[in-house]
Amino acid sequence: MKLCIALDNPTKEENLKLAKELKEYSKDLWLKVGFRSFIRDGREFIVELKNMGYNIFLDLKLYDIPNTMADAAEEIAKMNIDMFNVHASAGIRAMNEVMNRLKKFEKRPLVLAVTALTSFSDEEFKEIYGKDIETKALEFAKDAYEAKLDGVVCSVWEALEIKNNTNENFITLTPGIRPFGEDAGDQRRVADIKTAKENKSDFIVVGRPIYKSQNPKKIVKQILKELK
Repeated sequence: MKLCIALDNPTKEENLKLAKELKEYSKDLWLKVGFRSFIRDGREFIVELKNMGYNIFLDLKLYDIPNTMADAAEEIAKMNIDMFNVHASAGIRAMNEVMNRLKKFEKRPLVLAVTALTSFSDEEFKEIYGKDIETKALEFAKDAYEAKLDGVVCSVWEALEIKNNTNENFITLTPGIRPFGEDAGDQRRVADIKTAKENKSDFIVVGRPIYKSQNPKKIVKQILKELK
């Protein structure tokens, strides 16, 4: 299981400070760059992080018509990104288009499909998708597997069932991790490291417990120790 840190600080400077502070662990960490950071800081920010030796997960959740998603995926691959994601609800045809477009690259990024955002309650999710999270997340995961994506973004609580219905090598990346029982914030379906291990998560995403800590390096060291 690998640790992925969400770089969700309000400024580029704060994010770079955190990355520099944790640089000694760069070979063991992935950094997640989301909407705010990428829109604000762009490609140059990615280059700076890559130059520090980090693996980068670009969390933009592509969702559009198939050709537009494939165009965007191609541009992402040119940036030397290590992993990015799309929305599974864009459909199998769109996901197929993305993967077909990436075949031209000798070394392509890993591609994951978002199943259900961890901020959803079951009631909220059902209002939009017409089914409970557990059922629909599994359906979305099967679609992603059929489209030959590398894995999915899901909560810990769906991860094991998804692996059992796809393949043990099908990646599950699980946000909403509160490693030592921290406050859930705006997340709903959160879990700790022990539960993530039991459900065979491949990547855990940790944000606030690290970047809001007075001693991020200490927290990362503790988490990495737990992951062994």
